[in-house]
Amino acid sequence: MNINWYPGHMKKTKELLKEQLKLIDVVYELLDARIPLSSKNPLIDDIIKDKPRIIILNKSDLADDNITKQWIEFYEKQGLKAIAMNTLSGKGLKEVTSATENLMKEKMETLKNKGRRHRAIRVMVVGVPNVGKSSILNRLAGKKSAKTGDRPGVTKGKQWIRLRGNIEILDTPGILWPKFEDKEIALNLAFTGAIKDEIMDTETLALKLIEKLYKTDYKKLIERYKLNEETKTPLEIMDDIAINRGCILRGAEIDYTRVANLILDEFRGGKIGRISLESP
Repeated sequence: MNINWYPGHMKKTKELLKEQLKLIDVVYELLDARIPLSSKNPLIDDIIKDKPRIIILNKSDLADDNITKQWIEFYEKQGLKAIAMNTLSGKGLKEVTSATENLMKEKMETLKNKGRRHRAIRVMVVGVPNVGKSSILNRLAGKKSAKTGDRPGVTKGKQWIRLRGNIEILDTPGILWPKFEDKEIALNLAFTGAIKDEIMDTETLALKLIEKLYKTDYKKLIERYKLNEETKTPLEIMDDIAINRGCILRGAEIDYTRVANLILDEFRGGKIGRISLESP
């Protein structure tokens, strides 16, 4: 698969993050709860260095709950606060704001004792494209402050958003890194929609997703698409799904483009089930 993942605006975003970091008190690092490892940008650690950080495992409603709990424990062992979030229900929002205030309580009291004027806690939100940054900002702000979309790259530039209480957030565009050393990471990002579908072969991607789910959550595939339990190749499974869902062209040929998009959309929307592609 030929994946073009580092357009020019991402280089500008990296420079923007470095430039604005001196204004920031806390960093919210958003990860996709289904793929916390793959959705972690290795450049971020180098950019934010020792800034206080909160890990937000977004889209937790799409991930396996038990595995998400394992990830939270994993980060806590590293001394990092990790919170599962679901922007649809608002789950995790209060915990995020509370954790932010607790993290900065000592610093704010020190500034107050020095006679400094009271100011909001300044937060920067970072994460790969399509991880849900704008949706979280809108939830935190209690209004539609940021543009949202189900496609990567909706947020184009920086914007400050004042939240309820004592927090100000700097929204930034999603940023990927220049080179994927691990093919598995590239595939996981593609499965979840962090890379635009137009720049890759969706039929091949759907086959790779079936192959992955066959190894990890085959029962959910069977239940969703009413498959029989005989061992089959990914292509045979795709053919069965196409037939069961009516993705057929004239002459009884399989419409592979249609069935591929159907499988990818249903995985991304959680219709196949709550599935985590990575565990600690």
